[in-house]
Amino acid sequence: MTPMPRISQQRSPQTRRRYARLAPCAAVLAAALAWSGPGAAQSAPAISDDIVRLGLILDMSGVYADVTGKGSATAAQMAIDDFGGTVLGKKIDLLVADHQNKADIAAARAREWYDTQKVDAVMDVAGSAPALAVLEVAREKKKIVVFSGPGTERITNDLCSPYSVHYTYDTWSLANTTARAIVDRGGKSWYFLTADYAFGHTLQASATDVVKARGGTVLGAARHPLGSSDFASYLLQAQSSRAQVVGLANAGGDTVNAIKAASEFGLTQGGQKMAGLLLYINDIHAIGLDAASGLMLTEAFYWDMNDQTRAWSQRYYDKLKKMPNMSQAGTYSSVMHYLKAVQAAGTDAPDAVMKQMKAMPINDFFAANGRIREDGRMVHDMYLFEVKKPSESKRPWDYYHLVATVPGDEAFMPLSKSTCPLVKTAAK
Repeated sequence: MTPMPRISQQRSPQTRRRYARLAPCAAVLAAALAWSGPGAAQSAPAISDDIVRLGLILDMSGVYADVTGKGSATAAQMAIDDFGGTVLGKKIDLLVADHQNKADIAAARAREWYDTQKVDAVMDVAGSAPALAVLEVAREKKKIVVFSGPGTERITNDLCSPYSVHYTYDTWSLANTTARAIVDRGGKSWYFLTADYAFGHTLQASATDVVKARGGTVLGAARHPLGSSDFASYLLQAQSSRAQVVGLANAGGDTVNAIKAASEFGLTQGGQKMAGLLLYINDIHAIGLDAASGLMLTEAFYWDMNDQTRAWSQRYYDKLKKMPNMSQAGTYSSVMHYLKAVQAAGTDAPDAVMKQMKAMPINDFFAANGRIREDGRMVHDMYLFEVKKPSESKRPWDYYHLVATVPGDEAFMPLSKSTCPLVKTAAK
């Protein structure tokens, strides 16, 4: 058998030079093939779909339209514009929807946005029932949702999620601040007018706990449907209870209508006090100082606190011809914080962004040294105000006396009382 010819291992000078030129290219190609091989880690794009999409699911036409609605949408757009309109070189887009105060509509819209519109984060949902519905969709989809409008403390308590943040206030902080102050000032017996849904129930329960813990009593409660126009029968029950304090566990138009009706019924002239457990500056503006003066209330923000709050609020006023409330200011702050977290994380991936949101402190006109706990609660100072008399108000929207500043660690539910599974996990 004729042996195969031996292939020479020696190369000519020209061949060696050609191989030397090709070697770096071959090395790069080999590295790329090794990186993209089966089972190898893949690098994800910094911004999914080349755009950051944010959504707001609000009440645009109902009982909460004045305290969220167009005002919250305006605040969110202000934050996007102030950030520069882009993050990591990609456009920031804002979607706004009206849920009509229906939980099923809110959930359906959130699901559509997350699935087909590629929304990265829902930055507010007005109303507790719609908020809880969207919370579950966000949990399922592992998408970020931030709340400034709804109040129920369940968002960071038993229903907490690793992808949710409760930013502005909650029922525990409202009750703990307002009810405590009123009981300590002699308002020992209470009767509640309560909105008959998740927010109202939770707010009444939280206030009841505070009243009883400080030596007071609760004589009863009347529950009314959302969007009530006639409070006569409920106020007659409150009047006949002879309670020193009538606690309003409702919000928005319901609170406004209840306070106006109470004034017409002569309830406060008869010696009973009204306690608005959730009152916005919009509500005081609608009620008027004649009917609202002397009310004590808790807010997370007031436009006339300092130079920073006044400067931002004037910009907001120039757009809508009214001053912002705490939920609208909180929406601006939360959108800015989210975008800063995306910038710091280098991506809009939910886990990476949420990690940054919890790691970064919040210092702006809305909050000083705010922080997001493991349960999703953004902890910041809360403020107890008393509504001025008409003679004390010096200009439009000059409505509040500051009574007390309550540090965040005192205003919000301590983790030792929390039933959030994330807190238990963190403690192990």
